[in-house]
Amino acid sequence: MSRFKGLHLEPLWWGLFSAGGVCFAVFLPAVLLVFAVLAPLGVIHLNMNALATAAGSIWGLLFVGAVICLPAFHAAHRIRHGLHDLKLGGGLWSVVLCYGAAALISASALWGWLALTSWF
Repeated sequence: MSRFKGLHLEPLWWGLFSAGGVCFAVFLPAVLLVFAVLAPLGVIHLNMNALATAAGSIWGLLFVGAVICLPAFHAAHRIRHGLHDLKLGGGLWSVVLCYGAAALISASALWGWLALTSWF
């Protein structure tokens, strides 16, 4: 990525990429195991009142960030560099498209969290 008016943003994208990769590798499988396998099978019991309280706290916000927002930027970074490798992009439009989509997904997830927590 070229410099934009003296500001080099590549370290920011790499930071979000690496944090999102950790979330893909660690948090997402754990979340899927607990909420999609163990709870429906009855192996563990989830208290819905406790989950609702936790979802409305700062921990719920961090959970949304770790499970949705960071992996979105990880995927956007991989798609952008994949487009560059395929010689389909690499300019400003691919940056705006990929990271803009990740930012839109993140903003939607955080807005959804904010809207849901007002119900509790």
